[in-house]
Amino acid sequence: MRVIAGKYKGRKLASPDNYDIRPTTDKAKEALFSILTNDIPGARVLDLFAGTGSLGIEALSRGADSCVFCDSSRAAVSLVKQNLDHCGTEEETQVRTGDYRTVLQSLSGKFDIILLDPPYGRGLLDDAFRIIAERGLLSEDGAIVAEYRKEEVLPEVFHGFEREKERRYGIVKLAIYRCGEPENMV
Repeated sequence: MRVIAGKYKGRKLASPDNYDIRPTTDKAKEALFSILTNDIPGARVLDLFAGTGSLGIEALSRGADSCVFCDSSRAAVSLVKQNLDHCGTEEETQVRTGDYRTVLQSLSGKFDIILLDPPYGRGLLDDAFRIIAERGLLSEDGAIVAEYRKEEVLPEVFHGFEREKERRYGIVKLAIYRCGEPENMV
């Protein structure tokens, strides 16, 4: 696992010793950041189910101004901190340990990019989207990226956010959601 592009390009990132943490593949990560190219410069990013921090670090490497990393696993948070240290990030970063619901309730301000890569098959995306909508955490022109198992089906409109793109990469799908029209709010 490595940083694909930007100022940290080529840096190898620490990987988990087991399969409790499932990093996004380089192929899916490269495709995702190609889609988000225009959204990244100067962005405030939330990497909610951070795992190794690979997605948030990629965003920082490509020009995001700041990133908040969150994971409920102490092992994952340790990996995030190790990878941030290895890259020598100078950007504003925060690393939080805790349940995603608690973290979402405690955040202030809006994010330009929210990265959601939760453990598969637990229904966490629905709850995360709901809280993000209720708390107004996504900026008006922002994007929510959801990674999920290819067998799962996400709605076109998810708690008021409209799906802009959906792509399949091997066993995973990536979907990009943006703020919908007020009448589409659920």
